[in-house]
Amino acid sequence: MKTKFYLIALVLLSSLISSCSSDDELNYQSDFEKSKATWLGFKGFSNNSYKYVVLSGSVFLAYGWETTITVSNGKIVQRYFKYTGNTESIPDNVPLEWTEGENEINTHQSGAAALTLDEIYNKAEKEWLIKRKDVTVYFEAKNNGLISSCGYVPKGCMDDCFSGIRIKSIDPYLIER
Repeated sequence: MKTKFYLIALVLLSSLISSCSSDDELNYQSDFEKSKATWLGFKGFSNNSYKYVVLSGSVFLAYGWETTITVSNGKIVQRYFKYTGNTESIPDNVPLEWTEGENEINTHQSGAAALTLDEIYNKAEKEWLIKRKDVTVYFEAKNNGLISSCGYVPKGCMDDCFSGIRIKSIDPYLIER
């Protein structure tokens, strides 16, 4: 009878321990939490109005692009895109830069998706920093403590496999009155 009791207790204890550890644990948990706290402070200071620049590109094709997202009072009001680097391989019929106004956001296929920093921090927590096998995860907060690089690369990938975001800069957006 004692053996049965200990066996049941052991099974219950082990299930309790395994339920406490989750596959949703984050890589860089502490760094992420510090950066998110910095973001919440910046959000209040800037009245949730800011501009940030996302970098992307292709190492293989030797060109890149920048997308500037402008947020005013928590709402995306502009998305500006520009190709950078070796643009000679881009077809003539493709515009090298464009601007979308508030009512046109995400109408162009190229460029970084227009997301608020709240949405970016949410994606970081729910998607990019999740612990998983066979990927290398990255997180940096080099924009005065705000997120600058967050994402992952599948192990063994050779070119352009980063899933996530690289943010060059984040600045308050001063609304002209």
